[in-house]
Amino acid sequence: MSGYIAQTHGDQGLAADPITAHFSGTAGQSFGVWNAGGVELHLTGDANDYVGKGMAGGLLSIRPPVGSAFRSHEASIIGNTCLYGATGGRLYAAGRAGERFAVRNSGAITVVEGIGDNGCEYMTGGIVCVLGKTGVNFGAGMTGGFAYVLG
Repeated sequence: MSGYIAQTHGDQGLAADPITAHFSGTAGQSFGVWNAGGVELHLTGDANDYVGKGMAGGLLSIRPPVGSAFRSHEASIIGNTCLYGATGGRLYAAGRAGERFAVRNSGAITVVEGIGDNGCEYMTGGIVCVLGKTGVNFGAGMTGGFAYVLG
């Protein structure tokens, strides 16, 4: 969908009049990969690795189901290598991310409740806000962007 939107409407696609989709359950690999501007994907559940990989625009939000016994601030709600190489867009995760979060991020904006090892490696742009703990090697090779960590 994002490829067609970008090809037809340009990099920021339908940013002024977004397409919104709601999902529930467990998303497989690559939820929101290469997301274009004007695509908003909302997931109630959890997702595996590569969420938002190569994302250029749009919005991804992931939260646990209401009343869930899953404690997303203590365990990962999204997997490893999320936002790898993202150039834009926003990701909001009501829970922790796995390892290698926002590696090579150059423009995405994100808020997450904690991340594993090697977060923000080689980041050159964008904004990462971590409302919890980070693993070791945070920000290695980071040359740009902003990382805010509470915890």
